[in-house]
Amino acid sequence: MEGARGMSKRTRIVARVLLAVIIVPLLSACIYRPGGIAPSNIPLDGRSYRIVGETSSTDSAIRLFGILPVSGSNSIRQAMDAAMRKRSADALIDITVEGYTQFWILFSRHITAVRGTAIQFDR
Repeated sequence: MEGARGMSKRTRIVARVLLAVIIVPLLSACIYRPGGIAPSNIPLDGRSYRIVGETSSTDSAIRLFGILPVSGSNSIRQAMDAAMRKRSADALIDITVEGYTQFWILFSRHITAVRGTAIQFDR
């Protein structure tokens, strides 16, 4: 049986499903922000050190409607400290920092990623 607009019930259902498939991905997004590069997180002052290995960590914050903080702080310092703790390091060298944001319908997640080489100073 045809509807008031000349479309069958099945055609209207298929049209709504197709519309949902197109619209839902548009309600989420991701933004990538390249960050900085630093030779070290503290002055090395000519001290000798040994390389412990590669390390990385992230810190993130969730915000309701993109502005109201719900959790976390999204701090470069906290991400760097966590990366050093993973390797029991005294410092990081060859550091890169980048960030990205994921947008969802009601909230967003802001992430800072730190990568570097962990070192320990010779005693």
